[in-house]
Amino acid sequence: MSEIENGGSPSTANLDVLLDIELPLTFRFGAARMTLDQVVGLDTGSIVELDRTVDQPVEVLVNGRVVALGEPLDVEGSLGIRILEIVSPRERLNRPAEGAA
Repeated sequence: MSEIENGGSPSTANLDVLLDIELPLTFRFGAARMTLDQVVGLDTGSIVELDRTVDQPVEVLVNGRVVALGEPLDVEGSLGIRILEIVSPRERLNRPAEGAA
């Protein structure tokens, strides 16, 4: 019995193959621009001010593209992110990828 006869479609089999591909997942709390001199001057206890406030959501990036927004939380002593919003496909395309100029 073919996949189509089972209620599936030919594209479902192709999608199943893609679902096993690993992609880099990054959580961005903010960013800062510093001179090389400032970076070299960093030491234990140094504070780097980011371009966000603590109440702004964390960006969740997959392969360098923002796909969701979330909030940090403690999960049994480990840092976790609660997803608050999935970014629309249109918005994902309009936002530049990480590292893009």
